[in-house]
Amino acid sequence: MIASTLALILSDLGYRVGLLDLDFCGPSTHAILGIDGVYPEEDKGIVPPQVHGIKFLTIVYYAGDNPSPLRGIDISNAMIELLAITRWGSLDFLIIDMPPGIGDATLDTVRLIKGVEFLVITTPPKVAMETVGKTLRILKEMGVPIIGVIENMKMAESSYVREQIRKIDVPFGGEIAFDRELEDSVGDAVRLLETDFAQNLKQIVLSTPAFKPQDGG
Repeated sequence: MIASTLALILSDLGYRVGLLDLDFCGPSTHAILGIDGVYPEEDKGIVPPQVHGIKFLTIVYYAGDNPSPLRGIDISNAMIELLAITRWGSLDFLIIDMPPGIGDATLDTVRLIKGVEFLVITTPPKVAMETVGKTLRILKEMGVPIIGVIENMKMAESSYVREQIRKIDVPFGGEIAFDRELEDSVGDAVRLLETDFAQNLKQIVLSTPAFKPQDGG
């Protein structure tokens, strides 16, 4: 949801945006944005379709509704091929939706994509923050730039997540309150941008230096 809405917001702000869903476990950006019946073209590679002002590509185009039981070298090979043949053109931002945690897809993203930066999402429960904390520490050990951490679906006042992020010494990007109306916007990109969720995320985008391209992109 964050990846899909972030792509919409950046596009709405006038940036050239690509959205790549690399969640082999459960790709969902196409459902969130209501993208159906639109497919990439083949022209000396794969040209992503432009939908809602975004150049869009998802693993669903190749696996369909079937599960993708890939692991290890199979994931690496699939990612290498997808990254090698996709023609994004000139972009200000390429948003990549990743599965949670540090798995093969995430490690290969770090290895294969030059200049990649991570925006890490957590929810308020301490169990979620425990997992996210491990992810952040691994990324730091690998020397991967971290844009920040967003606390999503916040329902009560608590400084727990902010304090834990501060201990790990990574930027706290902000918090997004739980939006009870959000589910009704799934599948409708226009309505999604009008939600309180999207407006909260937009304020985070506007206050985060990483979302301002340098030197034209």
